[in-house]
Amino acid sequence: MKRLLIYVDASVVGGCEDREFSEGSLKLWQCFKEGSYRMALSELTLNELKGAPDAVRKRVGEIGPANVVLLPDSDEADELAGEYLRRGIVGPGSRADAQHVALATVAQADILVSWNFQHIVNVGRIRRFHAVNIELGYSTPEIRTPFEVLDYEREI
Repeated sequence: MKRLLIYVDASVVGGCEDREFSEGSLKLWQCFKEGSYRMALSELTLNELKGAPDAVRKRVGEIGPANVVLLPDSDEADELAGEYLRRGIVGPGSRADAQHVALATVAQADILVSWNFQHIVNVGRIRRFHAVNIELGYSTPEIRTPFEVLDYEREI
């Protein structure tokens, strides 16, 4: 059975150490550690984590290399993010958010997880991201919170 490829933005990594978001982030982290899912981690996310506390940065190293797909920045993702900006899905100050969606899309991730409700996990924006992706011939990764991708049928 194919393991889901789940793109993780910095809010989910940081969420492991945040009281409000730790439950969902840590449960998802356990799934990555066990190999139930594969984590897609971008250079963008790693760069965003450089200024984070040590405890947050160390979380990335907890996931074994067999369960991580490292996504490099790409011209294709930059162009797609630019298209999201041109279409007004997010404003110029949210370019990194557009890049996260574009990187997940270009990598054909099954799901992008985030705690960013304003610019990413927002039904209006999700529909617009997907509309652009479909128009340009891309897949449409699900955009969800960590809680929404957990398998509640199994014990974690």
